[in-house]
Amino acid sequence: MGHSENDPVFKDRRAWNAGRKLGAKRALKPQQVWAIRFWLDREQRVRDRAMFDLAIDSKLRGCDLVKLRIGDVGSGGRVRARAIVVQRKTGQPVQFEILEPARTSVLIWLECRGGALNDYAFPSRFDRTDHISTRQYARLVDEWVTGIGLRREDYGTHSLRRTKASLIYKRTGNLRAVQILLGHTKIESTVRYLGVDVEDALTLAEATEI
Repeated sequence: MGHSENDPVFKDRRAWNAGRKLGAKRALKPQQVWAIRFWLDREQRVRDRAMFDLAIDSKLRGCDLVKLRIGDVGSGGRVRARAIVVQRKTGQPVQFEILEPARTSVLIWLECRGGALNDYAFPSRFDRTDHISTRQYARLVDEWVTGIGLRREDYGTHSLRRTKASLIYKRTGNLRAVQILLGHTKIESTVRYLGVDVEDALTLAEATEI
């Protein structure tokens, strides 16, 4: 049943994670978000601009983002200001906002894409009745971040999920609000996800006078 770890062949075999950066991916900074938007517009990547904007605003996991249907985000030739989906991981509904930049880019894409309300917003290249895969979404994120000169090792699909949540936490210190927006069932998950530590707590405390 395969090799033992003590076999000579293993002496020259690299570990699966050799040279890879493990752990949480970085959230994007506001200027990086706009840089990616500018790059996507310049490259005329209409679908990708809509997907990127929705990823930032929705704060959804990749597995939920790729399964969005046209009816989830729009109807009657308009894109919703707010939407709600059931998360695959938790089975619980989560609501999210769609701000003006995202509404504009999504509407442009849906007009190009066509289709019915029950169709996937971002269809697969191989089967138009299916949605784009999470693997393809991850490859696209790699292209977006490297397109503006960032290291792909530092960023991933969760970077887009974390971006707005991290910004809201830094501006407000409201973990409960971020928990609701991310759809976490436990506040401890939100604390770990944002990387909240003692330094964050002390900074918030120092900014609060009585």
